[in-house]
Amino acid sequence: MSRCFLPTASSMLAAGVVLSTIGMSASSDARLPATPSRTTPAEQLTLRLGFFPNVTHAPALLGVQQGIFAKALGPNITLQPSTFKAGPEAVEALFSDSVDAVYMGPNPTINAFAKSHGAAVRIIAGSTSGGAALVVKPEINSPADLRGKHLATPQLGNTQDVALRYWLKQNHLKTDESGGGDVSISPQDNAATLDAFVAGDIDGAWVPEPWATRLVQDGGGKVLVDEASLWPSGQFVTTQLVVAATFLDKHPDAVSRLLRGHLAALDAIAADPVASQAAVNAQLLAITGKQMKPELLNAAWQHLTFTADPIASSLRASAEHATEVGLLDTVDLTGIYDLGPLNALLVEAGRPAVRDG
Repeated sequence: MSRCFLPTASSMLAAGVVLSTIGMSASSDARLPATPSRTTPAEQLTLRLGFFPNVTHAPALLGVQQGIFAKALGPNITLQPSTFKAGPEAVEALFSDSVDAVYMGPNPTINAFAKSHGAAVRIIAGSTSGGAALVVKPEINSPADLRGKHLATPQLGNTQDVALRYWLKQNHLKTDESGGGDVSISPQDNAATLDAFVAGDIDGAWVPEPWATRLVQDGGGKVLVDEASLWPSGQFVTTQLVVAATFLDKHPDAVSRLLRGHLAALDAIAADPVASQAAVNAQLLAITGKQMKPELLNAAWQHLTFTADPIASSLRASAEHATEVGLLDTVDLTGIYDLGPLNALLVEAGRPAVRDG
């Protein structure tokens, strides 16, 4: 049986915050074909969508703030957004039937697929590539300088945690799940990581944007490893759109409509990055009570590519990396993708289909 690392909290209410408003009117139409309805018009449905208040989840933040999802879902499907701090929390929400679809990273998705023997989740689209880095104190110049140091990641078994542990192993540095080894790793909330880095309590962290840029600009750190440098053409999946398999089976029309909104959000980002950054910042304010400095947001944005392509080869590589560092038993990922609904929309819109391998 595959190992996976999930939190012990019992419900999404402990992990996320349900938003009280859906957003304003949509600012973008992806010009995609209307989704053929397989849902009885009179049926009323709530679609519970999870995401993180991170720039790497910009399509979700924009889609909610601008009402793009609400428009795509139509009058009979109510969007109920929720936020999470890290992937394992979102996986627990899926397992407890607290959400129907989630934007999250590859490794928690792999863990969910493995733990459920392939029954629980399906990846239905890519969302974001890139935007993760190991930021360290200025005096650290090489992997060897990390021996005896203390680093942080967002959560044990999350995408950045696996990336750091695998990179350290490739550089002959040992870690363990309890914070021992040649390099000590403490999984913690990203905001706590910034505070700890500024205070000198940790020597660095492998984190997603905007936290990597914040550690540099606000914490005086430097990038030791831009994760993009480790992948072919600099492309690797950071965030993807995942749906509960049972929801996909019961409500395929709702999933197609969600995907239509997802593609419209991606189109809005491509068409007007400046306006999109402003919308993302507004949604971050609504969720967290804080906005990012526009220059910080723009700097973080430059490290990201927003795409419906799930970059499946990088997810499979991430699974191998998790196995190599002892966080996952070997798992057969056959069936983890269901890109049929996405490709139907892409092809009808005259766009190239994406692949699952």
